[in-house]
Amino acid sequence: MMKREAQDQKSSVNQSNKEGSRKKAIVPNKRPSRARGTEAVSGKCRICDSNSWDTDSVRGETICAECGYVAAENMIDPGAEWTNHSGGDDRSRVGAPTTLTLSDKGLSTQISRSDLTSGTAARHGMSGKNLREWRRRQRVDQRSKTRDSRSRNLTTAMQFIRDKGDLPPQIEQEAANLYRHAMKEGIVTGRSIRGVTAACVYIAARQAEIPRRIDVIAKAFDMVTEVEEKELKRTIRLVARKMNTHHITGPEEYFEKFHSDLQLPPNVLGETRDLWDKVSQDMIWQGKKPSGIAGCILYKASQNSGSSRTQSEVCKVSGISEVTLRGLLKILNQMLSK
Repeated sequence: MMKREAQDQKSSVNQSNKEGSRKKAIVPNKRPSRARGTEAVSGKCRICDSNSWDTDSVRGETICAECGYVAAENMIDPGAEWTNHSGGDDRSRVGAPTTLTLSDKGLSTQISRSDLTSGTAARHGMSGKNLREWRRRQRVDQRSKTRDSRSRNLTTAMQFIRDKGDLPPQIEQEAANLYRHAMKEGIVTGRSIRGVTAACVYIAARQAEIPRRIDVIAKAFDMVTEVEEKELKRTIRLVARKMNTHHITGPEEYFEKFHSDLQLPPNVLGETRDLWDKVSQDMIWQGKKPSGIAGCILYKASQNSGSSRTQSEVCKVSGISEVTLRGLLKILNQMLSK
């Protein structure tokens, strides 16, 4: 009996040693190479005058390695938290970047409509009752985010900028920022959201040196009547004055867009720039419409290069009449003949 008990004790000890060795063999997941930065302490220790410091990133403390004096505590870690609770390979816990083109800057979550269609519900095994319940929750969620008038105003305005602005993403951000500042200045009060957003889109494009004609902006924002277009011009002047965003648009800023709209070969654009370099310093162009001058020079360059376009095509792109185009061509030919 004694021998059997001793053997059982020995086998249990061996088994526990094996389990201990297995536990020691488990290696935790390594953190990415990007180190988490913490505020360090420099200088000598006030207790022992040592320069050796240890940083405990878990506790947020900096400790003297010689005497154990805690020199700093509750330190802020500005690095990313490389902890993934889903068990995947990607340890980053960052979301989408904030954007000014959304009323809440994209910080809030939402129940997507695409997840509440009948096909998606059937794919996820949702019954008709559950689908109706989630649709009700989605409506409640949307209404809870637009309870005050400012949120509703921003939601409508940002939708206009995204859908009707036809701008690159960076310029959309500038237009949205302009509208937010205009709202703070009280410009939106008493004016239509559509008109102010159209003015912000026009000014943002002009500041980025990719200008749009006012009539094109008015048509995109469904401001087609003469009264609405005049109101848009007034709003543009008001926003530009309040936001201090004055920029004089030159004909050269229209060359690339008109060249693309007319589908001309690349060499015509170079010819257009050469023509403008020859006549740009003449004061006779003062007071003339920049888009009309651009259309005139582009028409002349297309004729010289053998890829001519009709006057009606150029006028449609540049927004001037054929009589105006012929008058500008007469001035251009006189200047070139000198």
